[in-house]
Amino acid sequence: MHHGARLFLLVGLGLLLTVFFPPDSRLPVAQYEEGMVAGADLIAEIPFGIPKSPEELERDRSEAVAAVPPVFDHRPEAADTVSARLSRFFARADSVAGAGGSVAAMQRFLAASGVSSGEEQATLMMSPRSRDEIREAALTAADSLLPLGVVDAAQPQLFSAGRVMVRRAGGVEVQLPRDSILIPREFFNLAGELLPTTASAPVEELLRLVLIQFLVPTFTLDEVATEEDRASARRAVSTTKATILQGEAILRANQAVTGEDMERLTAYYDQLRSRGVVGEGGRPLGAVAGGTLLNVLLLGIYGLLLFFYRPEVYTDFRWILLQVFLLAAYFGVAGLIARHDLPPELLPATFVALATAVLWDARMALVLGLTVGVVTGAQPPFVDFGILITTTVGGAAAALSVRAVRRRAQTWIFVALISGAYAAVLVALALILGWGGGDLLTRMGWAVGNATVSAILAMGFIPLFEWFTGITTDQTLLEWADPNRPLLRRLALEAPGTYAHSINVANLAEAAANAVGANGLLCRVGVYYHDIGKVLKPQYFVENQPGPRNPHDLLKPATSAAIVREHVEEGLRLAREAKLPPVLQQFIPEHHGTQLIGYFWDRAREEAGGEGTLDPEDFRYPGPRPRSRETAIVMLADPVESAARVLQDPTPERIRELIDRLVEARIQQGQLDEAPLTLGDLAAIREQFAKVLGGMYHHRVDYPSTRHLTRSPREEAPAPAPEAAVPGDLHPSGEGGTAPPPPDPAGESVEQGEGSSGDEPAVTRAAARRDPSGGAG
Repeated sequence: MHHGARLFLLVGLGLLLTVFFPPDSRLPVAQYEEGMVAGADLIAEIPFGIPKSPEELERDRSEAVAAVPPVFDHRPEAADTVSARLSRFFARADSVAGAGGSVAAMQRFLAASGVSSGEEQATLMMSPRSRDEIREAALTAADSLLPLGVVDAAQPQLFSAGRVMVRRAGGVEVQLPRDSILIPREFFNLAGELLPTTASAPVEELLRLVLIQFLVPTFTLDEVATEEDRASARRAVSTTKATILQGEAILRANQAVTGEDMERLTAYYDQLRSRGVVGEGGRPLGAVAGGTLLNVLLLGIYGLLLFFYRPEVYTDFRWILLQVFLLAAYFGVAGLIARHDLPPELLPATFVALATAVLWDARMALVLGLTVGVVTGAQPPFVDFGILITTTVGGAAAALSVRAVRRRAQTWIFVALISGAYAAVLVALALILGWGGGDLLTRMGWAVGNATVSAILAMGFIPLFEWFTGITTDQTLLEWADPNRPLLRRLALEAPGTYAHSINVANLAEAAANAVGANGLLCRVGVYYHDIGKVLKPQYFVENQPGPRNPHDLLKPATSAAIVREHVEEGLRLAREAKLPPVLQQFIPEHHGTQLIGYFWDRAREEAGGEGTLDPEDFRYPGPRPRSRETAIVMLADPVESAARVLQDPTPERIRELIDRLVEARIQQGQLDEAPLTLGDLAAIREQFAKVLGGMYHHRVDYPSTRHLTRSPREEAPAPAPEAAVPGDLHPSGEGGTAPPPPDPAGESVEQGEGSSGDEPAVTRAAARRDPSGGAG
């Protein structure tokens, strides 16, 4: 299931590529291009038609539809109806005017009849002469003009054809010229001509208003019949524009291939496919299987890299799923570019490489970028030397440019580096292929735009990718390293000693991590937060105690141990509340592992007269032990820095001896058993610790002229050689014990201890009380 799921994703992605870029098996067509010269005659083996393009077919159908006359039904009874209505209207008008009526009464009558009128029109209707003129013209128009045919002006079908079809009584159909049929406007104009020449314009307007109210079209459109005729006309249009007979020449040798020739070639092989001579769509099952297999083999190169050299990536299914998504998104965009014939310089290989480099590393991104370039160049629309080179160089530049950038604000450096790489490869191709200056500048413009958009999108999507994969990138780590972050600011203000100690440990850990190939930035930022829990009770840790009083002197050992343990648990709580990335939260419990809080364990045993009923788990850190190289390095750097601070006369030899003892103690306790560190790594870590500490605690010249400014009177007085104790709880053998070893000839002794940063502050204070000179520090 583990490997099968990943194999399924690989095959699925290969098949998806085949869907995006189906292989084209039309080899005879593929060997011809418009403008080239045919090398031999190509004779049709079967007859076939040359189909019209969608645009041509639609144009011909529209013309056929426009030529179809609309179908109207003749309604001769409409003229009689209009005449009858007009006669009744004028009879009522005579009644209103002759019964001592007034203009106002006539105006109300006209309004009730639906004739829009004013006082002027009502006055005209009151006049017997004007009324008779309008009556005679209206009735004449209804009797003589309406039978000719009047249609509704709201029927646009009338105006799209030069002739109309009229169905008369008995089913007789006749075609009439469009000009022989009246629309209302024309009918009103002809009716106005029936008035006496002495009639005024207001009389003619009143006639038009009356006719508007009572007009009934004598020709009505039969929409169903009209649409049926037009649909038949559309279907009757031929889908082919020419026919090639069997044995007819499709191409002639030694003649240039034109666009029409390419249409004939395409139609010929489409006909061959329809007859089963070649596979359906020109892509038989064998071609699809071959294309999928090729894609799987090319993508498998990157898959094998993950399997053999990046097992942590291969194991995490979410990480694999995100990379499959990136590739699918890339090839989806590539498919759109090919379908819409966009410039190949827009292929977003840089987006995939940038996202991979930021989330994982530049080597993975480089191999992925090269794989993407090769797979792209293997797809039918992009089989071109220039596209292969441009895509590959762009992806490689994006992968390697991440090394120069560590902050999202520096995204424009990505853009500049990738754009420079694109420009260089395009100039090289222009010199090889002879592109013109305008063509080169256009391609550069597309490439620079691609680099800009890809970089912005990649950096914009990184937070979403981090959330999905659980990866914390260097850019996010740098954001959490900001000293103005609330947790770090609180640590600096409330536990300044712990903050200063964290800075020193960070320097040690980062140098050691870089020496063994671990993530130095992760070590540094993790150290910043590893003791964040001390802000709750900073006074219980020696580095934050300003005076000689130690609150642990008044507490029982078990209580003191609980307080020391508590800073790990509280640190995790504060980290979760602040939404600290999980990779940084790991430093809080793992830098202590499951070590025993030895000093208080020994005190408890002394007070109890032996172990008795004591439970060592009450005096042990909760763990877990370090499970990454970074947290293991911090476990080693933490006590080394603390011990070196109280080491008198820190010569290189004594520093190295101190480092060796503390590192060996952790090894003997088994604290590094789960960490992926080799003996070679441990040797390199010790070397870096010694180098950094040697720089931090190198001997400074004590100039006589300034000695009185830097040394107190107490320091001027001779003092006996002290017995120093390094913060710690372990005897040199690695077993629990508090008795320091005998002093060395220089008056010092170094005790291998566990107290990595003053977590057991009573140790140093107790040692100071044993040594009146305060030599323990």
